[in-house]
Amino acid sequence: MFSDHRKRALARDLLVAALLVVTGLVLSGVSLFKIGNTKVDLAQATQPLQSSPPAASDKPAESKPGGERPTTPAPEPAHPDPQAQKEGARPALPPTPAEKVAPPIQQK
Repeated sequence: MFSDHRKRALARDLLVAALLVVTGLVLSGVSLFKIGNTKVDLAQATQPLQSSPPAASDKPAESKPGGERPTTPAPEPAHPDPQAQKEGARPALPPTPAEKVAPPIQQK
């Protein structure tokens, strides 16, 4: 069936495969061993600052006329001058040349 050459090649290939598997298992074991023996140093955070408790008051804050709100009216939006309104917006690009315009679509 198999010649001696093929049997030896098969045995050699199986030996190489077994060595590769063993090498992989040894490397995995070594790395797991190192991970297990690693001392983890955790950084300590500072303690949160202790703030004084707010003064207990049963009534709401006193309201003042005007308060913190602005007393001046809000600014109005800008209005363009009448000439600019008549002109309208200028196109950003020049018009397309006539040869690049497609023929009109025919209605059915």
